[in-house]
Amino acid sequence: MISATGLTVRHRRTTAVDSLDLELGPGVHALLGPNGSGKSSLLRVLATASGAVEGELKLLDRDPRRPSARLEIRLRLGYLPQTFGMYRGFTVRECVSYAAWLKDMPSLRTPRAVERAVEQVGLTERIDHKYRTLSGGMQRRVGVAQALVNSPKLLLLDEPTTGLDIRERERFYALMQQLGNTTTVVLSTHLMEDVTSCCETAVILHSASKLFQGSLQRLREAGGYSAIVPDTP
Repeated sequence: MISATGLTVRHRRTTAVDSLDLELGPGVHALLGPNGSGKSSLLRVLATASGAVEGELKLLDRDPRRPSARLEIRLRLGYLPQTFGMYRGFTVRECVSYAAWLKDMPSLRTPRAVERAVEQVGLTERIDHKYRTLSGGMQRRVGVAQALVNSPKLLLLDEPTTGLDIRERERFYALMQQLGNTTTVVLSTHLMEDVTSCCETAVILHSASKLFQGSLQRLREAGGYSAIVPDTP
């Protein structure tokens, strides 16, 4: 689902991702690393929200550099950025319906798809409440719902559990485990609880480079995250 060779991303003179090789298929994959390691920049490229400057990238067996292929990818992916906002006057239903419209979903399919996505994040009772009236954790769950509405084959989530209470985290972990059977899920997080509760593999970035990729068992055998990532001053 994701195949990258020598992928390099720059922001002006700063290299955010440096010569990354990456192969990810169906399953739930953690993306770890300290602030500034390149996690969000990588997710933006995988979401086709920005482009790489060097290297090769295939998403869902398509080349995102081609406009027609990029459109096809966007219709099949779900993306929750680290900073997510929505029209505050919209209801939850309208927020997720708007995301479905952006993904060019058939109008006849949209109402049921919206209700399913809202149910998946546990917001059915709030579906007709205004977005602005929701708590921060609930607004984050709306962000997850909009990413799920088109039943994506590639799901990219940047800090999705921010603001979630223990019960909602457990719901989220169960949902990710279920989706991972057929979907390639990349979950960027700072929380090892997220990793151990729902992820199968981990990718660790540091200073724009990949330090580790492998199973959680391999990560434990290597001494864990703190043994791989050098201390920063």
